[in-house]
Amino acid sequence: MNKIEDKFKELKKKGRKGFIPFITCGDPDLVTSKSLVFALEEAGADIIELGIPFSDPIADGPTIQASSKRALTNRVSLRKVIQFAKEIRKKSQIPLVLLSYFNPIYRLGIKNFIKESKDIVDGVIIPDLPPEEAKLLEGLEEDKLPLIFLLAPTSTEERIRLVSQFSQGFIYVVSISGVTGAREAVPYKIKNLILQIRNLTDKPVCLGFGISTPNQVKVVKDWVDGVIVGSALVNIIDKYAKDKKLMIKEAGKFVKNLREALSSP
Repeated sequence: MNKIEDKFKELKKKGRKGFIPFITCGDPDLVTSKSLVFALEEAGADIIELGIPFSDPIADGPTIQASSKRALTNRVSLRKVIQFAKEIRKKSQIPLVLLSYFNPIYRLGIKNFIKESKDIVDGVIIPDLPPEEAKLLEGLEEDKLPLIFLLAPTSTEERIRLVSQFSQGFIYVVSISGVTGAREAVPYKIKNLILQIRNLTDKPVCLGFGISTPNQVKVVKDWVDGVIVGSALVNIIDKYAKDKKLMIKEAGKFVKNLREALSSP
């Protein structure tokens, strides 16, 4: 069984929901990113999403686009992030998910990607690879590197069934039709999509895009099995970029506050 599946089973037994923070690896640098991973785990993260910097991140808003640009300036590549994850594994067994657009994987070589990643990371999200094209990554399932697919408010029942069939680990539900970024409120209509997904699969459902405050977490926590937070955390990393010790402290405090909101009655 995959570490992600194990984690959600463990959380369910404890009556808890999963908290999944996202960081762009190499923003502000890989050494600091490593310290951030450990700090986020200590603050209560259950799974950590590691973003691969890319020059054209079409699903991402200005915040994560800027973080990708900063990491690319540091010459951070997919291969370097895989090595980064390998270093994390020496000290932590927290489930790790890579989020990469297809181009970096294609450039590295699909066979190389599978070979180098399969014993290190526990899942892969490729925002620009729909399930119909997953055959391009033939071999992933056999090599135990699960693909996690996304559903959006515009998803049809046919699309929900398709993603429910092929997504492994969990199903990533996007709260809005648009790009990533912190928002003032979570649209309540997304609850209808989540209920529809629940009627078609028992796989864990995690909600992301736009979640940034404890109140928002409290609104959605009863709907889902986990919450994904990216842009708001990346904003903190950028805000305190000149004081890395303070950055790590503030990032940990932010995650702890959201984790507490997720665990509240």
